[in-house]
Amino acid sequence: MDTGFTAAQLRAAAADAVRAPSLHNTQPWRFRLRDGGIELSIDPARRLPATDPSGWGARIACGAALFNLRLALAVAGTTGTVRLRPYPAEPDVVARLVPDVPRRPTPTEQSLYAAIPRRFSNRAPFWPDPVPADARWRLGEAARAEQCWLELLIGASAVNAFAEIARSAHRVLERDPGYRDERDEWIRREPAPDGVPATAGGPQSEPQDLLPARAFGGRNRAPGRDFEPEPLVAVLGSAGNTATDQLVAGQALQRVLLTATDAGLSVSMLSQPIEVPGAREQLRLSLGRFGTPQMVMRIGYGQPGVATPRRTVDEVLDLPVVPA
Repeated sequence: MDTGFTAAQLRAAAADAVRAPSLHNTQPWRFRLRDGGIELSIDPARRLPATDPSGWGARIACGAALFNLRLALAVAGTTGTVRLRPYPAEPDVVARLVPDVPRRPTPTEQSLYAAIPRRFSNRAPFWPDPVPADARWRLGEAARAEQCWLELLIGASAVNAFAEIARSAHRVLERDPGYRDERDEWIRREPAPDGVPATAGGPQSEPQDLLPARAFGGRNRAPGRDFEPEPLVAVLGSAGNTATDQLVAGQALQRVLLTATDAGLSVSMLSQPIEVPGAREQLRLSLGRFGTPQMVMRIGYGQPGVATPRRTVDEVLDLPVVPA
């Protein structure tokens, strides 16, 4: 009896996996069947050599896609056992899933799965309503469920100290012409299946903004629509900073994002202080936490929006050729 995944199961799960976030919405993933297992790989053609020279961002994105893949399979009744970086000789293959014992999905899995199509990065200002304590607790539990930690920066002094680190990292990045050119290459002013639509790039930065924002070509903001003066900032971290740690962190990131979506919250990501090594170390020291910061998020209540476009499933699948 064939106990492996089928091409139909791969196609269905990949349709949800591609809804994961990625730097500049590059969607750096590919999926295939091999010996009955579903394998997730980094697409080398979609790397960001200037923005992400170490591959950290691609691994975070693929980890997030892996979490969606796990959810989709679980909700379909076939959970997958995951092995990260299964082939030392093939470092771009970041995960392999094989079928586990079939079971009913849990209520949490069902709720998180339902949030996949509703999740999007909200780069606009949030409403002033505070995030309640029970929602904050749920976000922390989501990170812990994936073997990571989530540090919430609460209070003006903590947020202002982080903002200084983030603004400094942003300035370092903006001084690099290669970084600026690469960012501009992924701005989309016409309909496209990847990249960041200018309409979703958030409003243009202004001098009074506390936190930095990438210049994705957004519109000027309406009068009185400044960003929140004391945002809820969350730092996601992992035990270490190996390639495997980054894949684990990507899964935790997606679980936190879907938990936030399920709670009616909006999130935008600030990775500038993670992309600059000195800023990341400064952030780690300021938190006094064991491990490595892997992503920073701004969390609150925002206006409704839509997810950025994605490539079709056929564009990300590597299916075996069937002889005629």
